[in-house]
Amino acid sequence: MKIEQIYTGCLAQGAYYIESDGEVAIIDPLRDIKPYIERAELNNSKIKYIFETHFHADFVSGHVTLSKKTGASIIYGPNANTAFESITAKDGQEFNLGNVTIKVIHTPGHTMESSVYLLKDEKGKDYAIFTGDTLFLGDVGRPDLAQKSGSITEQDLAGFMFDSLRNKIMPLKDNLLVYPAHGAGSSCGKNLSKETVDVLGNQKKTNYALRANMTKQEFIKEVTYGLTPPPKYFPLNVKMNKEGYEDFSDVLARSSKGLTPEAFETLANETKAIILDVRHQDEFAKAHIPRSIFIGLEGSFAPWVGALIADVKQPILLVTPLGKEEESIMRLSRVGFDQVIGFLEGGFNSWRKVSNEYDTVISISVSKFKNVKKWIVFDVRKEQEYLSEHILDAKNAPLNNFNNYLSEFPSQEIFYVHCASGYRSMIAASILKSRGIHNFIDITEGFDAIKKTEIKVSNYVCPSTL
Repeated sequence: MKIEQIYTGCLAQGAYYIESDGEVAIIDPLRDIKPYIERAELNNSKIKYIFETHFHADFVSGHVTLSKKTGASIIYGPNANTAFESITAKDGQEFNLGNVTIKVIHTPGHTMESSVYLLKDEKGKDYAIFTGDTLFLGDVGRPDLAQKSGSITEQDLAGFMFDSLRNKIMPLKDNLLVYPAHGAGSSCGKNLSKETVDVLGNQKKTNYALRANMTKQEFIKEVTYGLTPPPKYFPLNVKMNKEGYEDFSDVLARSSKGLTPEAFETLANETKAIILDVRHQDEFAKAHIPRSIFIGLEGSFAPWVGALIADVKQPILLVTPLGKEEESIMRLSRVGFDQVIGFLEGGFNSWRKVSNEYDTVISISVSKFKNVKKWIVFDVRKEQEYLSEHILDAKNAPLNNFNNYLSEFPSQEIFYVHCASGYRSMIAASILKSRGIHNFIDITEGFDAIKKTEIKVSNYVCPSTL
């Protein structure tokens, strides 16, 4: 038996490759299916099953394409209805894979079809659970993503999750390995651990949601407290995962159009496309096409695209580092953004060779910022980060809702923006410039560097309402 976690840091997502006696199961694959097929071919094995823990909201799964390419059956837990051929398994149903067995454990709560998969080894002993978004390390899945026209509330779902965890998961043996679908950085939970595997016994001891003496009402209150609105692209991803989608190979073929600077500019004007610059933030700051939006590949690229670009059908033109064109298209497609209409051939240098029209972002280091005698500061980190610790008198303008704060920025006075380390503040800078706001300075190293200086910070713990 072989288990491999295939972790994608950008999405904080774990897919799983399980192999036994020449047969393979894939759990929660991403849309770009090549890695799974290559792994199976390398071992002369056949992909037999594709298990989906639920209808994912934060990414487009690879289940449909992988099934077409390999003939593998797609399996969901109870309550799942799809527009494509799939198996809706019963609670407790088992599937043989070589010399091992995978058992379906229905765990409604995150969504109504959410299921955990229990892997039994060659001797029939419980070995590991693949928990999807039901149980994370240090947290559980948010219960507000599957509400339907008010008929099911997030409190209802939290109650279902309490029952699922207490009746289905916590009675399992402590030595079981726990493989969740997400880690720290995912929007599917609140306080996920940076670790990506643990044993169930440790989670029973350390995960707040698995406290032995916790009542259902306490659980509901704690799990639903502090939930921020989910990213706007989530419903579209659920729809694509239920109904199917275009093969990524077709998306790539359609989107891989290298454009001269002249053709790039013409197409941008004709289509009203967003110019998305995915280079490193330092390169963007030095020079970029006016009104382009920065979201760099080296950060949490796909989630920020999903959070900040409202319409997945919006045409996109790419400015990428050389050789990163295909990767950029692929990573956009992971969250359902399939409307790339071309990229700047030769990268930004080709633009500079033929055009003097470019913009810059004025930046300042923390060592210089600390000598500024008077400032107006906007902190674009999450509200929880800001409440924990921030520059004295700084205002919070969280990046995920940044457009709601545009009216608060001074029209004439110079102001400063920062995040934790520089990535998010450069995204904010690009949005400001695209809206015609230029009277600001970016603090490059962000709060991580600021708190190491003598700059006064406010330590504030949000009062609990629990």
